[in-house]
Amino acid sequence: MKLQQLRYLVEVARQGLNVSEAAEKLHTSQPGISKQIRLLEDELGVQIFIRNGKRVVDVTAPGREILKISERILLQAQNLKRIGEEFVNVEGGSLTIATTHTQARYALPATVKAFLERYPKVRLSIKQGSPTQISEMVVDGEADLAVATEGIDHYPELAMLDCYDWNRSVVVPNAHPLAALGRTLTLADIAAYPLITYDFAFTGRSKINQAFERVNLTPNVVLTAIDTDVIKTYVRLGLGIGLIAAMAYEPDHDRDLVCIDAGHLFEKSTTHIGMRKDAYLRGYAFDFIELFAPHLSRDVIRDSLLCEPSEADDE
Repeated sequence: MKLQQLRYLVEVARQGLNVSEAAEKLHTSQPGISKQIRLLEDELGVQIFIRNGKRVVDVTAPGREILKISERILLQAQNLKRIGEEFVNVEGGSLTIATTHTQARYALPATVKAFLERYPKVRLSIKQGSPTQISEMVVDGEADLAVATEGIDHYPELAMLDCYDWNRSVVVPNAHPLAALGRTLTLADIAAYPLITYDFAFTGRSKINQAFERVNLTPNVVLTAIDTDVIKTYVRLGLGIGLIAAMAYEPDHDRDLVCIDAGHLFEKSTTHIGMRKDAYLRGYAFDFIELFAPHLSRDVIRDSLLCEPSEADDE
C-alpha cells in the first residue's frame, strides 16, 4: 500500500468519480490512476469502486469506509510533514486562506499586511469562493483556514471559532429619496424600492430574509451578487438600492453613495474562522488567526482542535 495510491483513490472520489479529471488534477495519466487503484483493491481484497466498462459509476460499501480512512491517513501524513517543517524551516512555509469576496476585500487586508511583514518568507495564498466551496477546500486539505459568515458549521470535520460581529447598511445614490429620509430607516422603506443584495448563500442573506418574513414583507430583490463591489456598481447605475455589509462602505471611495445604517433591522451576523479539527497548524497559522481576531489565543485555538470528530460525524 502506497500513499500515492490513496491520493489517487481520494482524488477520484473528489472529482465525482471522474478518473480523467482526477488525472488532470494530479498531473498524471488516467491509465496510471486506474492501474494503481486496481492494485490497491487486489492488495486489500475488496472492490472499492463499481465500474461499468472503463467508467467508475459508484463506490462500494467497503469502499466508502476505505475512502474515509484514506482521507485521514493523507491528512496525518501532511501533519507529519508540517511538524518537520516547523523545526527545520522555522521562518518559511505556506498558508492558504479560503474566504469569500467580502472578507478578502474588506476584512482581511490589514491582517494580511501585518502577517506578511512579520513572516516575509511564508507563501500566503487567498482562495475565494462560496461558503460551501471554501469550507470544502479546508475539509479536502486544499486550504488551511476558512473565513466566512455562513457554511462552516455545516461541516462536522471543522472547528469553528467566532471572530467578530457585524451588521448591514443600505447604500443609495446621493440623489435618491432615501438619502434625505430624515428618520430611522424601516423595513418598509427598503421593501418600497428594487433591492440589490447578496446571493442567498453569502454573507448572512438568510438573516435578511428572516427579518422581512417576521413583518410579512417581501423585498423586491431584482439582482443578487457574490461581490459587494458589483452590488455598489449597479446601485450607481440606478437599478436599485443596495443592502451590504456595513464594513463594505468606504467613505473616501464611495463618496457618490449615501450609507444608511440598517443594523437595527437585522439580527447581527458573525464572521467565523474554520479549520480541520485534526489538522496540525504551524506557529505562523496561529499568529494569522490572532492577528485577525486578537481574542483567539493559541490556547483557545488548541482547545478547539482537540475536539475530535465523533463516530456519528463520520456516518
